[in-house]
Amino acid sequence: MKKSNLGPIILIIIILISGISLVIYKSKQPGKYDKLAQCITDSGAKFYGAFWCPHCQKTKAMFGKSAKLIPYVECSKPNGQGQLPICEEKGIKGYPTWIFSDGSQLNGEQKLEDLAEKTNCQAQYLEEK
Repeated sequence: MKKSNLGPIILIIIILISGISLVIYKSKQPGKYDKLAQCITDSGAKFYGAFWCPHCQKTKAMFGKSAKLIPYVECSKPNGQGQLPICEEKGIKGYPTWIFSDGSQLNGEQKLEDLAEKTNCQAQYLEEK
């Protein structure tokens, strides 16, 4: 290989390494709503949903990267037909359903503000807003 061909190849390798490093760096950064999601989890609340539920997907998307910290319970059987016993025992009738430590529940899509208020996590929500 000629020396003149090495320049573009080295440049491509440097760009690839830089891109991979940036992706790794970004993945290690905290999510925008990490504190809120952790507070909701610590409050004892649970989010019951199904993998095929578009409203559940929107709820997770609302938390963004912090969704991994919310207390999610999958209710659907893998084939999408029927409900898992954990959700039947809780009386879950629709998705998404949030059940809170005081036994109350909210059904359907919720706003972050409402979840923060219900779980006494307003401070964390306002801090991250």
